[in-house]
Amino acid sequence: MTPFERPTLVRDGVYGHLRRAVLDGEIAPGERLGEVELGERLGVSRTPVREAIMRLTQDGLLVAEANKGVRVRTVSAAEAQGTYVVREELDGLAAALAAQAHTEADAGALRGALDALNAAPGGDYREQTRLDLAFHREVTLAAHNTALAELARWLSLRVALIKHQTRIYNAHPDTAAQHGAILSAVLARDADAAREAARTHVRTFAPLVMQNLGETP
Repeated sequence: MTPFERPTLVRDGVYGHLRRAVLDGEIAPGERLGEVELGERLGVSRTPVREAIMRLTQDGLLVAEANKGVRVRTVSAAEAQGTYVVREELDGLAAALAAQAHTEADAGALRGALDALNAAPGGDYREQTRLDLAFHREVTLAAHNTALAELARWLSLRVALIKHQTRIYNAHPDTAAQHGAILSAVLARDADAAREAARTHVRTFAPLVMQNLGETP
């Protein structure tokens, strides 16, 4: 994992550090977490580690199993399918609202996020995934809808787990073009085109995810 910086509130810092490690794929789906080992690695006692693990379990990022400890949660094919059904609707709505409500500052942030994503090294899957999620987050922020942002933040946790579990970000040649279509429609303030571009993007990857998870033991 990346170096741990001790914060003023150790328990919050440990939670934030481990949360980022899971969402960035540094701790992979299915990987087990031990309180003692994590405490030694981070240079803290077991108490803040235990509290962080409890909070991450409540977030749905970790799962505790009797007599087996705690591990990063893996997602079933059925759960992933349900996630992508919801994601198609939320991403479509976010893009449509962003087309109507984005500011010049939002436009700059969107362009910057997509430029960073397109410049990501081809062999760095974790960095590609982080930047992909960041671009979609900027679309949601540009919608300026608090309720949507809260729902999208919760959904992005599951999407991150699915992405790190399946690792199929580069499985489709149209990825960059689809992101570009979303951005172009948003900046053109074409809500209908933005909605359809975002939904098409999700529909492209949903069957690839299902196929991947169906083949996972």
